[in-house]
Amino acid sequence: MKRVFIIGMVLAVAFTVEAQTKNYVTFQAEIANKNGDFISLRDNKKVYKKIQVNKDGFFKDTINIKEGMYQMYDGVEYTDLYLKNGYDLTLKMDAKVFDESIVYSGVGANENNYLAQSTIAESKFDFDKVLALKEVDFNTQVDEKCKADLLKLESSNLDATFVALQKKKIEGSKVGMKQYYAEALKKQQLNNTMASPFDYLNFKGGNTKLSDFKGKYVYIDVWATWCGPCRAEIPFLKKVEEKYEGKNIAFVSISVDVQKDFEKWKKFVAEKELGGVQLFADKDWNSDFIKSFSINSIPRFILIDPTGKVVSADAARPSSPKLQEQLDGLLK
Repeated sequence: MKRVFIIGMVLAVAFTVEAQTKNYVTFQAEIANKNGDFISLRDNKKVYKKIQVNKDGFFKDTINIKEGMYQMYDGVEYTDLYLKNGYDLTLKMDAKVFDESIVYSGVGANENNYLAQSTIAESKFDFDKVLALKEVDFNTQVDEKCKADLLKLESSNLDATFVALQKKKIEGSKVGMKQYYAEALKKQQLNNTMASPFDYLNFKGGNTKLSDFKGKYVYIDVWATWCGPCRAEIPFLKKVEEKYEGKNIAFVSISVDVQKDFEKWKKFVAEKELGGVQLFADKDWNSDFIKSFSINSIPRFILIDPTGKVVSADAARPSSPKLQEQLDGLLK
């Protein structure tokens, strides 16, 4: 029995040493209801490797990797991964219930199961509810969340480098939430104040002023042709414009494209058959109207009442049901 035990110990040590000295990751998966024939491993949105998935949803590959965080994207959804050479990782999941079904086994499973479970926990955190709190209560809630997340991480007996990366992420998330809250407060302070005027070039010719819409509600979309999330809202905006056609509201889109892209903007508006009133800001991000709302990211939506007063300095997006709920209440 003693010799068997010793041999077992030797094999276990040998296996550990081999895992530590491998200069590649072995990664395989069984995916039910796959979304596509390939998955992509991404490193900061750049594709690190593309792997083919067979008709049964199975793949297996070896990858020489730089230790760190990656994302596995299946063409529809993605999940975070932590990879380092020596890992021998197996994933089982159902793409129809993507995050909820993810389970890893093998070397490296603990870190990646932690990531999968953290994603589910984050999705259950009611960030909108916390944002509605008073500042003191908001800070308390965020601090408590950060403390709980760190405690869970430190008690999970995970890879030291992974833990260091996750600590940095948790602390960064806390700072980010507090910055977001501070910016939200600034936006709220603009509500019920008179909107700064504008006088911008109209796609159809001439200039258009904010005062031209006096007596109407004005829903403003601040965007640019290069902005992916802005373009994603266009189909929804068209539907909203169609629903409220003939109502007491004007839909105005203000482009912050730089001057050299003026012709690109005109071509985009024409080809995409954009509706509403299409305007081109005179000094892109430095335009007075844009600066008055402290706009530093787009798309941004603003709702102004018939007197020129701001209803919402950070209005709901066209893709959000909240917008139509609000407009239905105002345009009875």
